[in-house]
Amino acid sequence: MSLFSSDKLKGKRIAILATDGFEQVELTEPQKFLKNEGATVDVVSLKSGSIKGWDQTDWGDKTDVDKTLSEVSVADYDALVLPGGQINPDKLRIEPTAVNFVRDFANSGKLVAAICHGSWTLIEADVVRGKHMTSWPSVKTDLRNAGAEWQDSEVVVDGNFVTSRKPEDLDAFNKKIEEKLLGTAK
Repeated sequence: MSLFSSDKLKGKRIAILATDGFEQVELTEPQKFLKNEGATVDVVSLKSGSIKGWDQTDWGDKTDVDKTLSEVSVADYDALVLPGGQINPDKLRIEPTAVNFVRDFANSGKLVAAICHGSWTLIEADVVRGKHMTSWPSVKTDLRNAGAEWQDSEVVVDGNFVTSRKPEDLDAFNKKIEEKLLGTAK
């Protein structure tokens, strides 16, 4: 444990579902934050090995995959994080195993946290109807068309959902995930 970490989330297990083209900081910052708070964090993907991030305007770094979707179940985790980027959720929403995992997670009542374009997979899973959510501005109409109530806020909580708009919202996003896992969120 480093000087800046704690055990607040010790015993909590988090899945970050992503594939090639995830927005770099929208995976790495929640991953680092949650690990520093004591959680076990698995990067879950469609394939084993590594996945490549997108860093603002070009390809970013590779991130190791801890488990594939075929190796996990909703019962293994306390929360699911869906990073954005345009490429990542667009690829995930056409993969039935990813959509089913997200749908099952959302329907379980466990925490689901999506940032930026990450909500596209939630839309495909048909779990946003009636939810208050935020996202990257270009996803607003998609969310509304799927029945969600969209608002322009750095973080929105509705039941087991936490959503944020963009990388600049990551501090609020991460803190709200932690609060929800600790049962202290408003």
